[in-house]
Amino acid sequence: MRNNSQMFEDISKVLLITDMDGTFLPASKIPSRKNVEAVTRFQRDGGRFSIATGRSLQASSQYFGQFSVNSPIIMCNGGMVYDINTKTQYYDVYLPEKSRNFTDAILKVNPHVGCEVLLLDGVYVPQMTEMERDHCRICKVDPILCDVSVIPENWYKVLFALEPEKMEELISFAEGCGFTDVDFVRSAPFYYEMLPQNISKGSALEVLRNACGMEDYTIVAVGDYNNDIEMLRYADIGICPSNATPETKAACDIVLDVSCEEDAIAKVIDHIYTKLDNK
Repeated sequence: MRNNSQMFEDISKVLLITDMDGTFLPASKIPSRKNVEAVTRFQRDGGRFSIATGRSLQASSQYFGQFSVNSPIIMCNGGMVYDINTKTQYYDVYLPEKSRNFTDAILKVNPHVGCEVLLLDGVYVPQMTEMERDHCRICKVDPILCDVSVIPENWYKVLFALEPEKMEELISFAEGCGFTDVDFVRSAPFYYEMLPQNISKGSALEVLRNACGMEDYTIVAVGDYNNDIEMLRYADIGICPSNATPETKAACDIVLDVSCEEDAIAKVIDHIYTKLDNK
């Protein structure tokens, strides 16, 4: 990492990367006009803009007609780095095959928990619940309903969907199973995810920086939830909206005084321009 005196010397050497849900996207899941206009201006002036999301490629692609990215994106909470403009896949990390057994064990004891498995070619749902159905609706994906045993290989992640008041019970169960070579993270009040071990948005951001020759860039990362923490720590500057979790706020350099419902990304871009103007 570089010291503050080296940052914001040139907008063409700034990468702004943001989480989607709860950060760039408000509850409506429609990016605000102010955010989109700010991103457009930032890119027009030479800045690089990208997203880092837990979503699959299918669930992310619906938005690229509403705003553009000019750097590779991070998906599946760090399992994939992909350039949607050149169709270049820079990075892939999959769950170990034994994750199939782990998932099956969790679902057999917890029949009330929704579940989806993310692959490159789609979203597979071995256990559908109202919470999971709602998640598919929000992400606008057409789920493939099937048993865990027949889901193809190369899983990026497994998402478990459950009411927030019941989530601690699920977390306690999973932690007590002694699963190895995987990590778990809570990505929203309703979602708990199984990821490849040591994989996060932060590890993927390091890959993105090196693969795209951005070693001398200032990276500004924005996120609101615990699955964003490693990315916020890795970035040169980590920022969160006011609706972020306490753990996420503690990992940031800047905590905004506005939420994702109040054009937080436009506020971040204003901050970048202020720093550039003061040079």
